[in-house]
Amino acid sequence: MLQIVCTLLVFMVIIFPIGKYVYHITTHKKTFADPLFDRIDNGIYKILKIDTSNMGWKKYALSLLLFNACLVFVGYLILRIQSIGIFNPNGIEGMEASLSYNTIISFMTNTNLQHYSGESGLSYLSQMFVIIMMMFTSAATGYAACVAMVRGILGKRMGNFYCDVTRITTRFLIPMAFIVGLFLVSQGVPQNLSPNITLTTIEGKLQDIASGPIAALESIKHLGTNGGGFLGANSSTPLENPTVLSNIAELYSMMFLPAACVFTFGHMVYDKYQERKAKKLDTTASKEFDKPSSKVWLGKEGRTIFAAMSILFVIGLALCFFSESQGNSAVASAGITQTIGNMEGKEVRFGVAQSSLFTTVTTSFTTGTVNNMHDTLTPLGGLVPLLHMMLNVVFGGVGVGLMNMLIYAIIGVFICGLMIGRTPEYLGKKIEGKEMKLAALCIIIHPLLILGFSALAVSVQAGLDGITNPGFHGLTQVLYEFTSSAANNGSGFEGLADNTVFWNVTCGLVMFLGRYLSIIIQLAIAGSLFNKIDVNESIGTLKTNTWTFAIILVFVVYIFAALTFLPALALGPISEGLTLGL
Repeated sequence: MLQIVCTLLVFMVIIFPIGKYVYHITTHKKTFADPLFDRIDNGIYKILKIDTSNMGWKKYALSLLLFNACLVFVGYLILRIQSIGIFNPNGIEGMEASLSYNTIISFMTNTNLQHYSGESGLSYLSQMFVIIMMMFTSAATGYAACVAMVRGILGKRMGNFYCDVTRITTRFLIPMAFIVGLFLVSQGVPQNLSPNITLTTIEGKLQDIASGPIAALESIKHLGTNGGGFLGANSSTPLENPTVLSNIAELYSMMFLPAACVFTFGHMVYDKYQERKAKKLDTTASKEFDKPSSKVWLGKEGRTIFAAMSILFVIGLALCFFSESQGNSAVASAGITQTIGNMEGKEVRFGVAQSSLFTTVTTSFTTGTVNNMHDTLTPLGGLVPLLHMMLNVVFGGVGVGLMNMLIYAIIGVFICGLMIGRTPEYLGKKIEGKEMKLAALCIIIHPLLILGFSALAVSVQAGLDGITNPGFHGLTQVLYEFTSSAANNGSGFEGLADNTVFWNVTCGLVMFLGRYLSIIIQLAIAGSLFNKIDVNESIGTLKTNTWTFAIILVFVVYIFAALTFLPALALGPISEGLTLGL
């Protein structure tokens, strides 16, 4: 427990300067690095002939889709022809069509679900010019969509998609990836273009030791909440994650940008109220923001969102750690003492504590990287990552976690307003029928994709053929696969024979729809609120910057999850836990 607490406390200290820096990037405020990065960005705009003028929500969404579509086309082509001799010292063949389709959709949607093993399925050309490249662009896309939505809700112009993508890439993702990559190399992570090394083991057998640009992929894999491993075993192998220090660095890396987005949101809301005060448009509401505590931390609105996400995170972490610490009840019933908890599928150098923390973080921040095998978690321990991906708001991936939580905030304001007779307003904008219809549609898409495709998988022979475990655990495998796809997480319960046409196609569809349908609807909501006139806070306005509203958000999220996912969870991990005696 001390390991976990210390790790999280250090993170809380580190995130303040990082969050402030990302806020300055988003709002085009001055930073220490502007003299260098302004030149780089302006050079990119000039070479690519980018029009940097503001976009409406429709143009912003269209630009996002076209940008992603072009990258998908190029990436798919490279995967199909990767057998050419460029950066292919291990002689990897071209990827099969359905697997190429699944892979390119996976990495473009920031999911990084892998139906292949990286060291044997991809050449260095594909690893660098498809996988690593898309880890940068998919993260930047999520961030851009998020800041556009926040601007729209606050009544500001939504900005320019290409500018937002360029600024976060050049000013944060590339420099941070370089720093983290160097640190990982110092810990022993390989970074080269050499072929795999073949060695003779003590038993006289031949074994291939993977090589390649592993550190470069590892750094952006976590910073961009991507998660796809250079190797099939991901961050549970010493080649990707050799020490406790590298493990902590990877933990922090995947937490930085999603948390920084919440900082950015809080400070942008604060800026709006300060602007209204300066123009003497809102003398009542601005008084509360004059307090010194308003600027400190995240700003009151950001603090509320951060608190709700943190409560959800801590509840899940506590359950996962407790369950894994108790060990496997089936093993205990056989008379075997488990003094250090359930160690099946875990690295000894990390133990139960760091494995439970990594599991909770990677599925809360929807990164998908793993330092232990989730298939070997106890039933309740495995319930946590599954549930957090179903919620998809526990910080979430870069940008999209905050976007999803803002949808719940809009729904929470509307529901509470109806219950206690308060005006349904959020951040100075009235919430009316159009916004609620779009918000409800956005909420429905996630469970529809998960439950609908899970039902399909257990209804047809092609889906059943992939299930390798009988009973409740087999159903959990299916649920986990589609939940990971819909949440754009990418981690797997493993054990599922998923590299077939059925699983490649269905998971590809779920990843695509789960990513882009939600983003388009959320941008549409922002566009609708942008066109509305700000209303002054009154005695009938429900305050959304209080700890009370943070608790309301937590309950709203859990209630919606229970209404949609509880029956499926009861048939999967809960029933398995009851069978084993928890």
